[in-house]
Amino acid sequence: MKRFLYVFLVMLMVIAGCSGGGDETKLSGEVNQIPEDKEAIAQADQLEVVAENLEVPWSINKSGETFYLSERPGSIVKVEGDNTERQKVSFKKEVSQAAEAGFLGFVLAPDFEQSNKAFAYYTYENGTGQFNRIVELTLNNGEWVEGKLLLDKIPSGRFHHGGRLKIGPDGKLYATAGDAATNPEIAQDLGSLGGKILRLNLDGSVPADNPFENSYVYSYGHRNPQGLAWSEDGKLYASEHGPSAQDEINLIQAGKNYGWPEITGGDTKQGMEAPIFHSGSDTWAPSGMAAYERKLYVATLRGNALREFDPAAKTTHEVVTGLGRIRDVIVDGDDLFFISNNTDGRGTPSEGDDKLYRVKIDQLR
Repeated sequence: MKRFLYVFLVMLMVIAGCSGGGDETKLSGEVNQIPEDKEAIAQADQLEVVAENLEVPWSINKSGETFYLSERPGSIVKVEGDNTERQKVSFKKEVSQAAEAGFLGFVLAPDFEQSNKAFAYYTYENGTGQFNRIVELTLNNGEWVEGKLLLDKIPSGRFHHGGRLKIGPDGKLYATAGDAATNPEIAQDLGSLGGKILRLNLDGSVPADNPFENSYVYSYGHRNPQGLAWSEDGKLYASEHGPSAQDEINLIQAGKNYGWPEITGGDTKQGMEAPIFHSGSDTWAPSGMAAYERKLYVATLRGNALREFDPAAKTTHEVVTGLGRIRDVIVDGDDLFFISNNTDGRGTPSEGDDKLYRVKIDQLR
């Protein structure tokens, strides 16, 4: 049932290892931290709880007035008005419960209202190892069933699965793939799918205009990218987890090398792209992201906040705090929806966690 959440949103000074509340950071080369003595902009009575009691939610989708949320253990939650329904997903492989793994990316097909189709990114294990795959799902009588396999054997490991799926303005399917943690050098290997942003046709074939011939690779040199968003002028941005802080927001261009593991944070090297933002000694652990009127809104896990980035002004600050870990965010009209992620084993769940929230974007400014 929808209800308003009354919480006090307070600003914290930035502390090592965690992005605190309300700081504003000016980024040009190395990060200069400029703490501000102001509260996060969103006020308690501006946040609405749309759904609660979610189980490690990962991706938000919205079709009309209905939400479909992926949950890492392997379910999809349908939220329609005051009604919440946990729907079964019949995967062909057992979903892995390894750290950070499971049912991750999930995006509805552009023609979902007619076709009942969607795309999923999930982790599985077999006799030869642990992998991620991208598949087509079809909704039939309240149950999702795996159909066509689009891409398999994306590297997986103990951590760093990537996992975000998005449909781009060009109608292509984009996927973020992590470096699988144990072999970071694969991020520089164009023969590997790990440590990349991948681009597929919706039937699983390689787009003819991809930057590398007969390859799904769109960009490379990534560590653990978890968010994708396109601005109104068509620019693609990605969020990425760095090593021990130095998290990144990157402007993604086809065929470019983003440096991992050879450069991090504000480092530079010929032929490699530096991020437009990085967290310096703070840890944001940025995940899902959305764009609205030339601003980026990014869910942060370790940062325990929803953070706004202004690529033109090169500034960032928190706009929502006090809810714990935030996993994903979407924009729908003038509303911004985001999900907490306190039940993932790394947070401290409150009563009713995890939750889907709504706030008016104008109230974040």
